[in-house]
Amino acid sequence: MPSYSEIQSAVRAEKFKIWFAWFAGGWITLGVALATQNVRIVSVITQVIFAAYAIVFTYIAVKMTNRLNRKIDPLRRQVLGDD
Repeated sequence: MPSYSEIQSAVRAEKFKIWFAWFAGGWITLGVALATQNVRIVSVITQVIFAAYAIVFTYIAVKMTNRLNRKIDPLRRQVLGDD
């Protein structure tokens, strides 16, 4: 059986991956939005699309983090002896 610190390290690493991907995607979309800011109609379209995607991707990242917490919670309780 893994120790509590091993479980916490694995969960922390997974959460870091989720939020790093979210952050990196945000920087990429910001770069694309800045690159197209001088083209009138394309700029408006990209800003609207990226704003919608930002909301959706934030929701997905939070949902993935919450699912990870729920999935690992029984294992944490088992290791701590709370069962």
